[in-house]
Amino acid sequence: MEDMILYDRLQFAFTITFHYIFPQLTMGLSLLIVFFKWKFLRTTVEKYNKAAKFFMKIFAINFTMGVVTGIPMEFQFGTNWAKFSELTGGIIGQTLAMEGMFSFFLESSFLALFIFGEKLMGQKLHFLTAFLVFLGSWASGWFILATNAWMQHPVGYEILENGKYVLNNFSAIFGNPWLIPSFLHNQMASVVTSSFVVAAIGAFYILRNKQVEYGKLFLKTGVVFGLIASLLVAFPTGDWNAKNVAKYQPAAFAAMEGIFETEEAGAEIVLVGQPNMVEKKLDNKIAVPNILSFLTYQEWDKQIPGMDQFEAEELPDNIPALYYSYHIMVGLGTIFIGIMALALFMMWRKKLFTFKPLLWSIMFLLPFPYIANITGWYTAELGRQPYLVYGLLKTSEGVSPTVSSGNTLFTLMGFIALYMLLGILFLVLVGKTVNEGPNTQKH
Repeated sequence: MEDMILYDRLQFAFTITFHYIFPQLTMGLSLLIVFFKWKFLRTTVEKYNKAAKFFMKIFAINFTMGVVTGIPMEFQFGTNWAKFSELTGGIIGQTLAMEGMFSFFLESSFLALFIFGEKLMGQKLHFLTAFLVFLGSWASGWFILATNAWMQHPVGYEILENGKYVLNNFSAIFGNPWLIPSFLHNQMASVVTSSFVVAAIGAFYILRNKQVEYGKLFLKTGVVFGLIASLLVAFPTGDWNAKNVAKYQPAAFAAMEGIFETEEAGAEIVLVGQPNMVEKKLDNKIAVPNILSFLTYQEWDKQIPGMDQFEAEELPDNIPALYYSYHIMVGLGTIFIGIMALALFMMWRKKLFTFKPLLWSIMFLLPFPYIANITGWYTAELGRQPYLVYGLLKTSEGVSPTVSSGNTLFTLMGFIALYMLLGILFLVLVGKTVNEGPNTQKH
């Protein structure tokens, strides 16, 4: 049974990790495309229009890959997690269906109109299609996050005699106190990813001395959007999320912060340390006293429960993975703020385009927003364990009893092989698009 649960979780973790490479770019990139198109309407400078169409090509490749890799996850609800689907389908099925019916069709329909309909519609309607693509992509995130928020903090439900969960208050699922903070945090994080992608492409063009005009435009745009989004990821959205975890999932909060024992005079914030699960402590710890209590409750001496205050079965089942995921996310987010602040300062000094060490840094930082986004999701999902629906349904109670661990392991290997091929195809298509550049776009 333990092997079956492990392989089910590994398979879903792998498929959703690979899938989220794509929507985290499309959600943020759709906002920047709207910005470029808006700039074109205001100025009639053609480079802004070409920039919008260039990034919409990259958006379309990501969108297609996102659809292809998202479909298997829907099937896994019925194959590997049939009991979970049976018990909670009356709730999560509604939000997932709304995501498919409203958001996906809105996004895909107007994506096609943007790509093929510019001459037929004129520029104002063309801008409208870009805005509706943006609206569809963010609405998709809203419905997915509404589903996840209910799993993190279930509200507005009742349990029938047969054990199934049903909604008794439909509006509660969208008024969930977990939803808005997680949605805003997620969307700002996706803007960080897209900003770094745009800035990295701009730095690449400048360093290669190729399509330098567009390189400067992309770099400036990516830096400004990237700094604003990086700051918003940290505060208020990140702070708001952390306070929610402290309030609704205190055991997860203690684990992700590395608080093994409750401190009487306020909790310290750990900068560096490695969880020692044998001795129940952090090794090689560097911490600042009382800061965590102040950040969480605005009181220097406020007590925060440590992991010693909870039963072992209520603690996350992989504390080191949760701890490291959280600290990688926070650490990378801090680096992003520093790099983008330095880039904005150099732009103000009119030295950004000639300061090659910073250009190389921005270009090689490209993978790290993806890592930060994924470790952020790992933090949320590992923190919810050992529950599928926090406080109600254990992970061990949601697996499919008739699917063997061998079947799951075999299909996991198949997914790994197939997704490697998809990943190579994706890199080739995006690489070709970037190499051609926006200057090849037709008027």
